[in-house]
Parts: sequence; C-alpha cells; structure tokens
Amino acid sequence: MSQLQGILTRLKNLQEQSKEAESAERFFEIDGIKKCQVTYFSKTDMFELEVFSDKGKSSKYQFDNIDMVTIEIFDLLQ
Repeated sequence: MSQLQGILTRLKNLQEQSKEAESAERFFEIDGIKKCQVTYFSKTDMFELEVFSDKGKSSKYQFDNIDMVTIEIFDLLQ
C-alpha cells in the first residue's frame, strides 16, 4: 500500500469514528515524533490540520476536501 493510500484510509476511518461523536482526532508521526494532528468535525464536514514545528509552535489549517488534507499530510511526512 502506498503512503498516500495509508493516509487516506486513516482519514476515512477518522470520519467513521466521528459519527459517534462531534469530532475525532488522529496524530501522524515520523520515528515517534508527532508532526501533525488532524481533527474531523462531523457537523461541518471539515478537517483541521494542526502542524507542529520544532520550535514548539503550531499552525492550523482547515480543509473541506479529504484529498487536499491527504496531500498536505503526505508532503509534511516526506
């Protein structure tokens, strides 16, 4: 399975989890270091990507398209 397909599968599972609650979240890591967190909000059908930096700050971005957030995560993990 390609890395893109793996990310997409995890995001689809995140959407399924959020049916039981208003939101669900998942972390993506490299070698045990958290690189980002994705939160899916079922009410608005939006993804929020929080990117962690080495300096302790984070940036948040919102997406309404699962493919776009998948590509952003893939680029971040490369």
